[in-house]
Amino acid sequence: MFSVPTEVPAPDRARWLAEVADALDQAHRLLVELDVQSDATADALELHLRIEAARLEVQSLRLSRSVAPRRRSEPNWINQSAWPVERAG
Repeated sequence: MFSVPTEVPAPDRARWLAEVADALDQAHRLLVELDVQSDATADALELHLRIEAARLEVQSLRLSRSVAPRRRSEPNWINQSAWPVERAG
């Protein structure tokens, strides 16, 4: 449903997701105030369900970004053994 660019720095990505979450929360509150569910028109119900699905997707993105392990570069191994290697010859 939503795609968050990965090349965007983490603070910008978090801010963007927070703004989207806030807008969806406002839309949800408006629907609750309008009591759209009691009208139960097909369009109103579909709108309500789409907003709820979007809210859950944004929440999932926010959680997955916060718990996802950071990519680590491989350690630079030194090609040196801790024990001296005896050379034949």
